[in-house]
Order: sequence, then structure tokens, then C-alpha cells
Amino acid sequence: MTNTRTRIPQNLDRNLALDLVRVTEAAAMAAGRWVGRGDKEGGDGAAVDAMRKLINSIPMRGVVVIGEGEKDNAPMLFNGEEVGDGTGPEVDVAVDPIDGTTLMSKGMPNALAVLAVAERGAMFDPSAVFYMEKLAVGPVYADVVDINAGVAENLRRIAKVKGTDISEVTVCVLDRSRHDDLVAQIRRAGAGIRFISDGDIAGAIAAARGESDVDVLMGIGGTPEGITAACALKCMGGVMQAKLWPRDDEEREKALAAGHDLDRVLTTDDLVTGDNCFFVATGVTSGDLLRGVRYRAGGAYTQSIVMRSKSGTIRVIDSYHRLEKLALYSAVDFDGRPLAEQE
Repeated sequence: MTNTRTRIPQNLDRNLALDLVRVTEAAAMAAGRWVGRGDKEGGDGAAVDAMRKLINSIPMRGVVVIGEGEKDNAPMLFNGEEVGDGTGPEVDVAVDPIDGTTLMSKGMPNALAVLAVAERGAMFDPSAVFYMEKLAVGPVYADVVDINAGVAENLRRIAKVKGTDISEVTVCVLDRSRHDDLVAQIRRAGAGIRFISDGDIAGAIAAARGESDVDVLMGIGGTPEGITAACALKCMGGVMQAKLWPRDDEEREKALAAGHDLDRVLTTDDLVTGDNCFFVATGVTSGDLLRGVRYRAGGAYTQSIVMRSKSGTIRVIDSYHRLEKLALYSAVDFDGRPLAEQE
């Protein structure tokens, strides 16, 4: 009997996942020395340097298409930068050496080192629009939400699927003045709010996790974070709906000139096309998703999450790093630390 089933080769190697997690581990450990020191730029710069050195050892031909350097005036891996060792698959790369630089600088929860990879051309090009209105949920609510339906109606639909009253629905919202009206609508509807000060990639993932006490992410946040989070949601079976949100007339004109329809609802599949992407994150500070970097004599512990949309596999990886061993061969100074201020 002839077996007619054929294997369909993939452009992205599944083993790439473990190479990618080494990159976010390096960024997290580099940034970990800066936690609580009040220096966003110093910690971000350390994470960028570590990530750049490690990412260029990975067998891929990557181009950074999602970065934040222009928006944040940060020492980011810049858009258009070629990364990888020049071999392997051609890929789009989204990088955020620290999602939540303020969280890191203040020693607050949920700062992450983040990296996402998809096949070349898969990631949405937002041009010069740095913010978007977002709605993110997990798979259980994926078929009922509609960003155009309004806040109260979406909360009603979520509550119905959840089998509860709206009062038992919790919304994750970035704590920004631009959300004053959104907050008022949520409270009028009767739902609860979990505010986050930064890091809405972690917020979107929290909304998609079944074990989380957050049901939905709503509000306006960074476009780069939205596209990166869409990679994670695709791996988790969740959805993101988004609409570009120009900050001013100049940004609006640039968006229209680039051919964007500002009324268009962007779905998860618009933000990341296809079904073969990776999302990797390592905790910098401990939070709901991951534990942060923990230093011990001679070593450090990290916790990371690795996802692949093609297989739907999600792994949580706990690692111990012997810094003395790493120092012998690594291009990254994992034992480096900021100098104490002189008297």
C-alpha cells in the first residue's frame, strides 16, 4: 500500500526556537544589572548591545522590520538592519530588547526581552504610524469580539461567553490620560480594570492566556508592540484587532500618503500573515507571565517562553547560566554592571 501523505517543508526550521531564546536570555541578563537603578537608557542600551551580538550568530537572513528606535529615541536595533549570520531562511524580525523600560528602571513587574520572527514579508508595515487602537483576547473570545462594536458591547459578549456578569470581566488598560474616556466606558459598563504602566506586549499575552485573570486588552498602544504581540497571539490561538491611530495631522498625512486606510480593522492575520512565526520572551523583572533574572553567586537564573504558530507549541524554559563559563567564550559581558556613582 502506497502512503500518499507527503511532508510539506517549511522555510523556518523549528530548531530556530532555541537559538532565538539565547538572544532574549542575553538581553535580559544584560538588562538585569540595571533593574531598579532609574536609568532607562542605560538598561536599554545594555540589552540592545547584547541582543545585537547574539542575534548575528543565528543561522538566518533577517531584516529588522519592527523596531522602536525612532519612536522612543532609543538605541534600538534599527529598521532595515540586517541580522543573522547570512545563512538559512529569509525572515522578518521584530525586536524589543526591553518591553517596559520604565518597569525595568523602577524594578517593577513585567519587563521582558522580546523577539519575534516570521517569514520574509509576513509582518505588517505601519510606515510612520507609531500607535494603534488595540483589542486583544484569547481563543475562547476570538469569534465574538469586534473593535467596531464598542466597549460596552464587547464586554457584554465576553461576559456571555464567560457565563458571568460583566462585573466579573477584567480589562487590561495602559495607564495613560488618552484612555480617560475608555476607562469611563468600561466602568459604566460595570467591568473591572487592571492598569499597567508600560509593557502592553505582556498585557496582550495576559489577555490571551486561559489561566490569566485578565479577559481582554483594550486601548491605544505602540504599533511595534501590537505587531510583535500579534505573533504571540497567533501562536496562542488568540486574536488582535487594531486600527492605526495617528498622533497628529502630520502623521495622518504620512499614513494616507503611504496608502493606509485609517478606518480599516487590522486582524491578527493582517499584522502577521501566514502561519509560521516564532515568539520568544525572557523575563527581566518578575511578573504574571515570567520570572525575572535572578542572580546568585557565580550565576544567573532566567525564565523564558518560546512559541511557534505552526505547531501551536508553547514552551516555558528555566535556565541557569554559569557566568564564569560564559565569560570564557561569549561576546557578551554578562558579568558587566553599571558603575556606582562616585562620591
